[in-house]
Amino acid sequence: MNPYEAYMKEISQPMREELTNAGFTELTTPEEVDEFISTTEGTALVFVNSVCGCAAGLARPSARESLNFEKKPDQLVTVFAGQDREATSRVREYFEGYEPSSPSIALLKKGQVVHFIPREEIEDHEVEEITQNLKNAYEQYC
Repeated sequence: MNPYEAYMKEISQPMREELTNAGFTELTTPEEVDEFISTTEGTALVFVNSVCGCAAGLARPSARESLNFEKKPDQLVTVFAGQDREATSRVREYFEGYEPSSPSIALLKKGQVVHFIPREEIEDHEVEEITQNLKNAYEQYC
């Protein structure tokens, strides 16, 4: 691992832990993504993590907060854009019809995207708005 990769891994570790401590499982390889998609029953929240400010101040807090409702996804997974590039690229292949976006949040049902929140619906929005967006999706699909 070159010094830049080591530095970025060290910087991103707390960002990863913010989600894993909330119950998300990291998918770090394309094979893990494929296995997850092919075996998942029910609903899954897929969080495309990022080092940007809107991920830190808006997206991750909203995703964590959204898990406090009665209805919520059966499974929680995350990939890290810019870090686990191949896994992120693979998960985006399953987001058919949606432009790549970091951060972004997808709700899948039986492996298909049923709700998607791109960066444009995260930036310049409040945590409460994003959380409500997720809650509404959970009410409809979970």
